[in-house]
This record gives sequence, structure tokens and C-alpha cells, in this order.
Amino acid sequence: MIKDIIGRNAEAAAGQKEIKVLREYFPQCFNADGEFDIEAFKAALPEGTTLTDETSGFNWLGKNYARMLTNMDTTTLIRPDEEHNAKPENRDSQNVYISGDNLDALQHLVKSYGGKVKVIYIDPPYNTGSDGFVYNDKFNFTADDLAKRLDVSRERAERILSMTRRGSASHAAWLTFMLPRLSFARDLLTDDGVIFISIDDNEQANLKKLCDEVFSEECFVAQFIWEKRKTRENRASISIRHDYVLCYVKDIELLEDSLGLEMMTKAALSRYKNPDNDPKGPWTSVPAIAQAGHGTKSQFYTFVAPNGKSYNLPSGSCWRMTLEKMNEAVAQNKIWFGSDGNGVPRIKKYLSEGKQGLTPESIISSEKGGTNDSAKREIVELFNGKAVFETPKPVELIRHILSMTLGENITVLDFFGGSSTTAHAVMQKNAEDGGNRKFILVQWQEECKPDSEAAKAGYKTIDEVGIERIKRAAKKIKEANPLFAGDLGFKHFVLEEPKENALLQMETFDPITTISSLTVDDFGLEAVLRTWLVADGYGFTEDAEEMMLGRYKAYWKDNHLYMINPDNDFDANSIAALMDKYNGEPFSPQNIVIFGYSFSFTHCEELQKNLRTLKEGNKTLTVNIDVRY
Repeated sequence: MIKDIIGRNAEAAAGQKEIKVLREYFPQCFNADGEFDIEAFKAALPEGTTLTDETSGFNWLGKNYARMLTNMDTTTLIRPDEEHNAKPENRDSQNVYISGDNLDALQHLVKSYGGKVKVIYIDPPYNTGSDGFVYNDKFNFTADDLAKRLDVSRERAERILSMTRRGSASHAAWLTFMLPRLSFARDLLTDDGVIFISIDDNEQANLKKLCDEVFSEECFVAQFIWEKRKTRENRASISIRHDYVLCYVKDIELLEDSLGLEMMTKAALSRYKNPDNDPKGPWTSVPAIAQAGHGTKSQFYTFVAPNGKSYNLPSGSCWRMTLEKMNEAVAQNKIWFGSDGNGVPRIKKYLSEGKQGLTPESIISSEKGGTNDSAKREIVELFNGKAVFETPKPVELIRHILSMTLGENITVLDFFGGSSTTAHAVMQKNAEDGGNRKFILVQWQEECKPDSEAAKAGYKTIDEVGIERIKRAAKKIKEANPLFAGDLGFKHFVLEEPKENALLQMETFDPITTISSLTVDDFGLEAVLRTWLVADGYGFTEDAEEMMLGRYKAYWKDNHLYMINPDNDFDANSIAALMDKYNGEPFSPQNIVIFGYSFSFTHCEELQKNLRTLKEGNKTLTVNIDVRY
């Protein structure tokens, strides 16, 4: 467990994930000494592949440090909020709220949700100088160790450590903060997944370059301009009325599966009518005349309507159709001459024949995406007149993003959870269209400013505000949609580092020569179990089944049997009960996972011996014992 992770982290270096992928797909490009042969790699590529060394490059102080962090694992435990999760509205919920550092959360999430998240929306710190962003991390590298790991000079290693320890709001610090988080985000996306990132001018250019590197330039979809305010600010030298929302897909070849048409608004649908009782149903009309620039000779003529009225083209115009096609359209009742039959001809566009939606536009107007002011009003309304969050995003913006994204049974992730607008929008969208979207939100337990409205209202940390916002939004949605039976609850988990004393004991513990005083109580049984369930791919919302082996209580989930409790009640009867289950019940977990501090070396050996006997009698049975520390 944590001791094992600490050991692996000690060997982490930049580029390990990339090398692992190359080893998997191009094993022939590594020689007997494990060195990568670039010429063999070139030869393995398809004919016609273009290789170039004329790339622009994008480097900053701390880049390799950030790349190293993508190869490290979290040492945090996942503690369930048992009281909250047991409530009726939350017990069966598939929604998740995680209180903790989002890098730790992403490192947990990728183990269970890698390749399973369809939509990611994040609103990271903008690094404006006034938004409170300062980069600090928890790693305690020495300059010599870091210089060796990154293959840089000691002086450069010291500069990196200075940036990460003393706190910095430089562009380099912001990029170092963002790179590992975006790398894990990419790993979480489905093949047709899409990510949206809010940003302003302060880091927009850097974010675009960073995303081009993480997601690739070809996977860039759009840089949406969101009209965040309607009014002019005369106190500023320039009144900035917009922010950006960058959009990338995981695989550009699957763009049509990632993004679709916006749902038609009521205003757009209201334009479709049927004044002539056309059997094809409601229609709207567009001019039959176009600009002449691309017209052919056959599109210039005088058109005579069925009633004998002639129509000449205005200067610089042509008909959209040839005369033959125009007459065919008239015969098929596809041309509209107005309610009195004397109007300028227009072409009918039927609702039944057209695209059921609108092509997304690169400008998200305030009418579609709301504004900062409307977001604040939402918060004030939900919290009885108190502005408990300073910089919320409007529900309308996230709903608009969801309306562009294909799929109603998808997972939506926001790992800068803030005021929980994303959760609110997901629940609201489900209530509107009957969808089954699930949300995962992550928010660090950032302390509320002492003089803030949140602190005055009794909230200590931002995640408390976010959690309360989800509860209040769910209540409001249910009141407005009493027949909606969708998921309006969520399960809550807190990420916690082991106590320092436990860490020190783990570092010195040797399972063969040392008797440890550590017990499951030093970590929490439910925390250990949930951390292992997530690590083994079962996620945050799937539970293990309690299983009695004699007097010993174990926990079973599909392919894993977890033995976490102390071995005080584990005896010969327990082993016999386990063997009976393998022999006589539909029970065949291939992994028996043991909490190393709970089991003596003798009991582990006895279990191994009996499993060997069991496998000798059943050659098709595969059972591994995994002792975790």
C-alpha cells in the first residue's frame, strides 16, 4: 500500500510513462541493455511517416519536474464520509465529491476511471496576481536528489525547489502546477472524450501551448469566447467583457462522437410554423436569392411565379437554384410566396428534414452561457441572500457545454470543484432531458477567508461550501421537478495523508525481521478498504461484500478478497472455510489481498501453503496472494 508507493515514488523520473508505452508497442526498439534505439523506431513506422526535429518546443523552469510528478503516485488514503454516505438520498448514488488535493485525487481516479470520463470541465486559478494562486507542493526532495532525477545541474535543481517550496505565482510555477493535472486528465478521458478549460488572458497563451503538448495540436477544437459580463466597466483602461473556454478532444478522429449540435432553443423552434398546412409539418423559410459571387450562368434569370408575377434579381445577386430546380421546388410546394401569394419567393426548410439542433458557435453569448453576475445571483439565491463564493461560474455556461456534448449516460469530472456549479448543472440537465449523467467533483479544503461571507455564514473551508451548494441545488431541482426520479445525491470522500508517526514506522518496517506496532486502526479499516477498491478498479461507489471465514471477517468484491482485519480471529477454521468456498461456491477471486500489518508472517505462509494444495487439486485455478504495506 503506502509503503510500496513510497518505494516506487523514490524511483520516479520524467518520461517513465512514455517509455512504458514504447516498450508495450515497440518492444523491438529496445536492445538487450534496455536502451531505446531511435533508428529501429524509425524503421518500425509506416512508410511515408514524416519525422522532423523542427518543432517549436515549449520549455520553462520546472517542466521536467512536472513531468516527473506524472509518474508518481499518491500516498493518501480515501476516507469515506460514512454518516453522509449512509443517508437514503446518497446510499445508492453514483455521484462523487472528493475533498482533497486534486493531484492526489487524479492519481486515485485514474486507477478506476482511466478512459471512462466523457467530459471534463475545469476552472483553474487564472494566476492574475489577485486570485490567490501560489504554487507550493508537499514533496521533500533534496537539491542533489532532484538534480540526479531530472539530470540537471544542482543550481537549477535549487531554483526549482525554491519555486515549489517558497511559493511562486510566476508563469513557470503555474505551468508546473497545471502539467501533471492535465496529463492525468487526458488519461481519464474516453477515446471520444472532451475537455473544456476556462481561462482569461493572463495564462491563455501558455495554456494553449501546454494543451497542444498534452492533448496534441490536432486535437484542438475551439477557443470559445464567453461573454462573462454585459456591462461596460468605465473604471478600467479596457473593459474586459469576456473569458475563454479552450476545448480539446482525446481523439480528433472521433470528433463527431465527442461533440454534436446544440439543442435548439425555444426561440429557434418557435420559428418553425405551418401556416399552409404542409403535410411535411412545421417549416421556416430562407431567401431564394444569394450573392452573385459564386453563381453560375444558369442562376441568372427572371423568375415567373405560378400567378404570373415576375421577379427580377437585385444587383449583385443570383438565384440559389437553376430555373429548372426552382420550378421543381414550386411544383413540390417547397417555395413560399407569402400568405397572400405575392411575396418574394423563399425556400422552405422543414424541421423534420433538417438537423435537430444548431451548430455550436465559437462565441458563447451571455444569453446562452450566463454571466458572472448571474452566477453570483444563483449563489445568493441558494444561500438565503449570502454571497458565500466570490468567483462562481454560472450554471448556464456548464449546461451549454453539456448541450454540445454527445451522450446522456456519461461521467462528468471537475477537479477544480469550487462552488460546485458543475454538479448543479449536471443535475439540472438530467432533470430537463431525463439523462443519467454522473458527476465527480474534487475540491481542496482551502480555508475560507476570515472576512468572507462564507466564513461569516459558518463555513470553514471551500469544500464545505461546495457540498452545501449541491444539497441546496438538489432540493431546488426536486421541488421544480417533483416527478424526476434521477440521482440527486452524492457520496463524499476525504483524502488524508497517514500520520507522520505511521509513515516513520512504515519506512523502517521489514515484514520478515520486524514486528510492527502499526495496526489497521492507525489508518482506518474503511479508508484502507476504499483505497484498495479504487486502486483495483472498482471506483468510489462500488462496495465490497462482508464475508465470514470462521470467526474472521473478510471483504469480497468480484476478483478480489480483502483481508484487512487483525489476524486474532484467523485460525485453522478460517483457512478451512476459505478452501471450502473455493471448492464449493461460485467464488473464485484470483487475488487475496492482505493488509501486511494485520497478519503475521506465519499466517501468511500457512495461507500460501494451503492455496498451493488447492491449486494442485484444480489446475485451472489461479490465486495470487498480494501482501500490501
